[in-house]
Amino acid sequence: MSRVGKSPIQVPGGVDVKVQGALVSVKGPKGELSWSVPAGISVSLQDRSLIVQRPADTNQFKSLHGTARNIIANMVAGVSSGYRRVLDITGVGYRAQVQGKKIVFTLGYSHPVEFQLPEGISAEVDKKQTQITLQGIDKQLMGQVAANIRGLRAPDIYKGKGVRYTNEFIKLKVGKAGKK
Repeated sequence: MSRVGKSPIQVPGGVDVKVQGALVSVKGPKGELSWSVPAGISVSLQDRSLIVQRPADTNQFKSLHGTARNIIANMVAGVSSGYRRVLDITGVGYRAQVQGKKIVFTLGYSHPVEFQLPEGISAEVDKKQTQITLQGIDKQLMGQVAANIRGLRAPDIYKGKGVRYTNEFIKLKVGKAGKK
């Protein structure tokens, strides 16, 4: 049995979980999420803990078992405490500003780049306008938004300029040596 899939998911206080057939709905102080479990995987609620089970030991069910358990665990963690992702902007003149539900970037292009935030994701920019903090309850959506923002100007491998995750390490390459 899958080591990840067989461990139960503890539901903290203040979080309400409903299992209706293949639909799992989780409601907490930060918001509400729902997800449709793949066919064949069953979810049951027992004493404030969720149990995810698979019907057989085929490769398909083995691969879905741990994945389904982790997605549900991420939903429970998201509605109870939420997720944060921090991005740094490095480069002379590179900055960001939040204007309502969009972020306006100055990233060295001839025009400002506007990024529309999806529903459920909020952003804050620090005073220096070089650090963006994304917050939300959906871990998958949070990671995708952070990757899309990073893709606007990926870190340069020669100078290190661009948008990167806070704890991301970029090994800088040496430039051309030139003729002697």
